Amino acid sequence: MAEPQAYDDDFLDEDEFLDPAEVERRLMSEASDENFEEFGDQDGFDAPTAAPRPFGSSAAASTPAPADEWDAPQDALPSTTPATEADFSDYDIGDFEPDLVGAIAGEIDDDIPDQPIPRITIHAFCERPESGALVHNAANDRRLARAHVEVELGGLPAAIDRFSTQSTPDLLIIETGMRGQGLFDQLEELAASCDAGTKVIIIGAANDISLYRELMKRGVSEYLVPPMSPLHLIRSISGLYLDPEAPFAGKTIAFIGAKGGVGASTIAHNTSWCISENSQSDCVLMDMDLSFGTAGLDFNQDPAQTLGDALTDPDRLDEALLDRLLVRCTERLSLFSAPATLDKDWDFGPEAYETVLDKVRRQAPFVTLDLPHTWSPWVKNTILSADQVVVIVTPELASLRNAKNLFDLVHASRPNDEPPKVVVNMAGIAKRPEIPVKDFAEALGVQPALVLPFEPQLFGKAANDGQMIAEVDPKSKAADGFAHLAALLSGRIAAPTRKGLFGGLFGK
Repeated sequence: MAEPQAYDDDFLDEDEFLDPAEVERRLMSEASDENFEEFGDQDGFDAPTAAPRPFGSSAAASTPAPADEWDAPQDALPSTTPATEADFSDYDIGDFEPDLVGAIAGEIDDDIPDQPIPRITIHAFCERPESGALVHNAANDRRLARAHVEVELGGLPAAIDRFSTQSTPDLLIIETGMRGQGLFDQLEELAASCDAGTKVIIIGAANDISLYRELMKRGVSEYLVPPMSPLHLIRSISGLYLDPEAPFAGKTIAFIGAKGGVGASTIAHNTSWCISENSQSDCVLMDMDLSFGTAGLDFNQDPAQTLGDALTDPDRLDEALLDRLLVRCTERLSLFSAPATLDKDWDFGPEAYETVLDKVRRQAPFVTLDLPHTWSPWVKNTILSADQVVVIVTPELASLRNAKNLFDLVHASRPNDEPPKVVVNMAGIAKRPEIPVKDFAEALGVQPALVLPFEPQLFGKAANDGQMIAEVDPKSKAADGFAHLAALLSGRIAAPTRKGLFGGLFGK
């Protein structure tokens, strides 16, 4: 099988401005003679001795920069659009000039956090439609799902006019092409109307370390220069609001079948076992099919308390209670079992599932979600908020149609995430007409991550004995397949290869 696709971030490799620390490092260590003449001796880059003040603290005086420091020609944006609220949903930022917008499609950045941004209010004032579209695209990302984001045109003057008569949001994103004392005067005017807790991100046009440092002295939280992508803006926002000292949040991997009976639970359980055993990483498997879940049977467990108890009163779930509810299947794999009874309706809203999942994510680096083949608000919300989605199909027309619908939904709702991974299960049943794997790949736009052959004897024995495939027959093709999928999802170990299983099916 081909090696897993590598996602390159051209912006991180090529752009001269990434974040303030990187700009300072490059200018100080790799500055050309031209940069040296522009900025003067590098000893002049020492950090300001005065601590930066909050942006909204207008009473704190700021020493004006010397007039001759800004005598260089101003780098201005092409034009300033009058203040107006705009609908950016019709803009495709991928069509804009590359000097304005960085890499977009398929961009993966290890520095982008998986944790969602808190429930903050963000108001962006842009001078160019393409910048407004970029902010709009970032606002639709799952990491900003809790934040309330507004975007309008008009730049810095529009922000001054708006907040002269109303309170400011938690975060202001302002695009401006100004540089000199006029910029600082307008920022001081805006600061006079801002609440002390308001943070400000400036999107400018000049890659200028002196300008950046002066803005930091005046309380600006971040200064960005195009080209950039929505993920770079999200990274900047997360750096302001996510506490690096807070407990980590494990990666969530949602497994769902394109239709009933495709073996999604079996694949979720075996992959979870391989993630914990092969990479020696803690993993929590959540069986979220409350009425018909089979994780307890597959792992030969019958816990007295289940996920249903946690969902009944999610606010009461703390670390001590969660330890009692989780059942340890192996040294590193814990199970949050489903009640698997029909005596209750198990009618919980998306908020209950979200609360429980947030607390479970604090327990392990990986949380795998075995979702039922039903469609409800909480299932949809869980899929769209997961870090990775795995869709299980069989080589049939109904599976292809339903998988395509799932792919379209996930792609539209998560434009900055990689597409779901596809597992083709029960391939090669004798005398059954099947849709070729290449047709699935063409329809969905991705190659299947795994194709499992039909092995009813092996899978039946494992299910009846309450064991995983790798425990029953560690040398089987299916065992290699689950190890391969676990490696792709966790990124912790090298994926094993088996030509007969992967190369033969993917090479056609």
